Amino acid sequence: MQEKHLFEYAIIRVVPRVEREEFLNIGVILYCQKEKFLQTRYLLDEKRLQCFSGYIDIAEVKEHLCSFERICKGDADAGPIGKLDMASRFRWLTATRSTVVQASKVHPGFCIDALETLNRIFEQLVA
Repeated sequence: MQEKHLFEYAIIRVVPRVEREEFLNIGVILYCQKEKFLQTRYLLDEKRLQCFSGYIDIAEVKEHLCSFERICKGDADAGPIGKLDMASRFRWLTATRSTVVQASKVHPGFCIDALETLNRIFEQLVA
């Protein structure tokens, strides 16, 4: 029997007008310490976003998502946050904030394969 590992994930959301608290799920970020896994997957459907909010800055949203990716990977160009350990990067990315791109509350679970789990959650909650 394969060992199950604890993982945590959050949904990445676009919140065009923070004061209205309306959002659109666009991605998932998943962290599994045992597998040394921190990755994000997203789908930026520009047409859907424009329908949801006609005045959203798509370029700004893309830049936020690219930052999420760079920080997950720990890239050198991810700034000081990218230099933190994996768990700290995940906590920073999922911290409560009042911006156009936000993460949901963090949810735990158990998985055998973190990448497979990321893809499953993405298909269920985003795609």
